[in-house]
Amino acid sequence: MKDLSTEIFFKTARSGGSGGQNVNKVETMAEVWWLVSKSVLFTDQEKERIAAKLYRRINKDGYLRVKSSETRSQLENKTIAQQKMEELVAASLIEPKKRKPSKPSRAAKEKRLDSKKKESIKKSQRKSDWNE
Repeated sequence: MKDLSTEIFFKTARSGGSGGQNVNKVETMAEVWWLVSKSVLFTDQEKERIAAKLYRRINKDGYLRVKSSETRSQLENKTIAQQKMEELVAASLIEPKKRKPSKPSRAAKEKRLDSKKKESIKKSQRKSDWNE
């Protein structure tokens, strides 16, 4: 996993939710911003892949934004948000394995044909019973 710390910047704001005066006075929520298109850590193909996979999280200016307000400490929220971003980027770069089409086994083919024969015999017996 590549270290994005050289290319990201933080913004802070007041967290919502419970916490009393700490919430009202201290900016503990941390946001991490990263401009994907200007990154020098990744190749153009990797940047396209990141943009395609994380397009819902990237705003119109091209910034990937991750928030954290889990703890009452701004520093901890910054590290949590940075870890989340690095995990997102790493997950978006994983290429799914190509599916290899499988063929039915010989036993499976024989079983299917055998069941078709049995159904055919059953239905043909119904016809002969009906005609009598």
